[in-house]
Amino acid sequence: MAYKYIDNYREQGARKRLVDVLRKKGIGDEHVLEAIGKVKRHCFFDETFWNQAYRDIAFPIGEGQTISQPYTVAYQTELLHIRKGDKVLEIGTGSGYQTCILLELGATVYTIERQEKLYHRTKFVLPNEMGYNAHFFLGDGSIGKAEHAPYDKIIVTAGAPTVPEVLLKQLNIGGILVIPVGDEETQKMVTILKVGENDYEKIVLDTFRFVPLVGDKAW
Repeated sequence: MAYKYIDNYREQGARKRLVDVLRKKGIGDEHVLEAIGKVKRHCFFDETFWNQAYRDIAFPIGEGQTISQPYTVAYQTELLHIRKGDKVLEIGTGSGYQTCILLELGATVYTIERQEKLYHRTKFVLPNEMGYNAHFFLGDGSIGKAEHAPYDKIIVTAGAPTVPEVLLKQLNIGGILVIPVGDEETQKMVTILKVGENDYEKIVLDTFRFVPLVGDKAW
């Protein structure tokens, strides 16, 4: 596969149009939209499929995974209310697109991927080809990364059957967990705010379709 890392007027114009699409679909956080407008999504696509990179669609990236639809990435990111300096745990690195959006917003990102080929590719591409630096881990994201906890925010980019209790324990008080919960076909986006050591507020939102979260505390 051949990837293209240059960024010219064609790509920049396509990103601007994508931002306009997301704004019309209801994404209102201008910081999130600005990040979408900066991250070079075409870098995650074989150049043969360049014309798909800035459509508001998910797209296969190999290993049975997809690069998420930009609207979904923006939707989840908006729910996190990222502030500069937030320590964020991302479950499911995948292509690294969501990782880049979080980094653009000023977060410090700890990201876990269970697919070894995706892990090695993303760990190389983000810092070396795109200039984004995160803490990359290979392993079971469903159990989080306790040795680096607590986190201000946790985002899960795969569909879970339930909210893993172990992830809630790794949140700071005042922290936010965003996770799609449901069956293997469709899920509801769930936001959980940790308001006390064992006290949480839960909001169930819109329906989405993610690849399944696989691991000890998932499928």
